[in-house]
Amino acid sequence: MNQSVFRLTLPILFGYLPLGMAFGVLFTTQLDYPWWAAPLMGLVVYAGAGQILAVSLLAVNAGLLEVLIAMFVLNARHLFYGLSLLGQFRGAGWRKAYLIFGLTDETYSLLTSRSRSGDRHHEQAVDFRITLFNQCYWVAGCAAGALLGANVTFDSTGIEFALVALFIVLTIEQFRALGDSFPIWTGAAAAAVATFLLPAAHQLIGAILMVTLVLLIQYRRLRSARLQEGLEHG
Repeated sequence: MNQSVFRLTLPILFGYLPLGMAFGVLFTTQLDYPWWAAPLMGLVVYAGAGQILAVSLLAVNAGLLEVLIAMFVLNARHLFYGLSLLGQFRGAGWRKAYLIFGLTDETYSLLTSRSRSGDRHHEQAVDFRITLFNQCYWVAGCAAGALLGANVTFDSTGIEFALVALFIVLTIEQFRALGDSFPIWTGAAAAAVATFLLPAAHQLIGAILMVTLVLLIQYRRLRSARLQEGLEHG
């Protein structure tokens, strides 16, 4: 099972290692903390872009409350992700808490796009392993980057593009799994509208709210159409 999970998570591995290293380098070069605090943060916080944001804020002496609020706003999108997985995680027992804690954009994409059997217990075990593997990749990247930042001087400009490339790959996988381009174009349109109409600090949340509203309306329309079709054939 672990071999199949490893193959499933390979795209995440290739994205999380360089991005985690970028975080580790930023952490050790901008903050006066020991290198091991970077992988520790990846272990107990595990917020990806939120960790990079926290480093940037702490580097300019922002207060902990400001950092907390900024990270909450940036990661508020996970609330929407979690709602769609409540049924999938139901009955997961002791695994459920970690599945909720370890839910990231990339993990969500894998959990919702992979093929599943009818064995709920088995599938929840696979979900758990996927989540665990992904966090291990991230923590390993954080540790490697922190060690490099503490001992080697180099130019890491552009390494953050790994996250963009990873999202592109996951979007393609979602399209191949769902066969519906409407969510993709809706997300692109929402991002464009948010970019032009909202200040930079609110663009992400604004885009998420817009695309969520549109998709909820689309879901309700399709559901009503299916119910109407069922009544006509009933």
